[in-house]
Amino acid sequence: MTLASHLDNASAARVSTLIWGSPGVGKSAAIRHWAASRNLPCWTIIASLREPADFGGLPVVSRDQSGTDIEGVPAVSFAPPRFAIEAARRGGVIFLDELTTAPPAVQAALLRAVLDLAFGDLELDPARVTVIAAANPQSEAAGGWDLAAPLANRFVHHTYAVNPTAWVDAFPTYWGTPPELGFAGQTVDAAAWQRARLQIAAYIRSKPASLFALPKAASRQGQAWPSPRSWDFASRLLARVSVLGGEPASGLSLLAGCVGEGPAAEFLAWLAAADLPDPEVLLADPDAYVHSNRGDISWAVLTAVAQAVIDRPTAPRWRAAWKVLGSAARAGGTDVATPAMQSLVAIRSAKLPLPKDFEAFFPIFEAVGIIASVGSNGKPTTRLPS
Repeated sequence: MTLASHLDNASAARVSTLIWGSPGVGKSAAIRHWAASRNLPCWTIIASLREPADFGGLPVVSRDQSGTDIEGVPAVSFAPPRFAIEAARRGGVIFLDELTTAPPAVQAALLRAVLDLAFGDLELDPARVTVIAAANPQSEAAGGWDLAAPLANRFVHHTYAVNPTAWVDAFPTYWGTPPELGFAGQTVDAAAWQRARLQIAAYIRSKPASLFALPKAASRQGQAWPSPRSWDFASRLLARVSVLGGEPASGLSLLAGCVGEGPAAEFLAWLAAADLPDPEVLLADPDAYVHSNRGDISWAVLTAVAQAVIDRPTAPRWRAAWKVLGSAARAGGTDVATPAMQSLVAIRSAKLPLPKDFEAFFPIFEAVGIIASVGSNGKPTTRLPS
């Protein structure tokens, strides 16, 4: 079951979720993306930076007459934290990150919060608010604590593992929502960053084991090593170097500072050997496309062509992209061209109809039963799904 499906099911069933996974695999980003994709506000709370009173409530003397007993003795109420008040107003996700760094006293204060959505004297509506937590295994947590049994038993647990194939498919488009980069007038071109993501994704496609490699030696874990998060950082720096007019190799120290010297050097060597063409050149002259027998290179080129059209869809660019993809399919590259084909099909419209080159993919549809067969005229005998 995917993480998104798990969170959908758990929140509907009104059960808090705890996501386990190694550092850097993208747990926090995936949870925030899930919340954003469902238009849910998300409050990220690092439990180890909070006091028990932040969850159990801060004791305050009530000034309300209704808060006094019959003898006139002021009552004490437990005031909730601001994020709980905002969640009560807006609904959404209370995200408890780095849960295994929370000391025992904070874990104890979380017992009612996780089970009953109670923060101080404020009880949140489970139809509008859900609690999701994330944690590294205790052996990999920064100053970690074992999770107390009563707290652990209040969650449905889910292990989030690195899936290189899914990551490679999603990273070029940054899961649909790439942020803008830049600081104090210094910018990173969005197109350059997209090219960098495509290059790194293509490299990981050829060498999936390079996506995540947590060093076994404790002394190395505090240095740079490859993970989905650090490859993301590397893509940003690679884009920045290209904006400044430098060759990728000139950014070796920057990339090594993200993923380590070995992985950075291997990636740059792969990039130099791949010699990936500019997708705009191929869109201007699709006949210039030469299909490579290396799947990683073909995937990178075709994905870049498709993404360039998605970013700026015009009829001439649309036809040119399909001509490139059709050439790849007819040259035996149907498998590596299929992801690019699917992304283009997703944006088709009356102004961007499927061209004749799309027919190069009919054998795939026939193999999986989407169309019954292809006639002598090259047309499917059953309609493709609308």
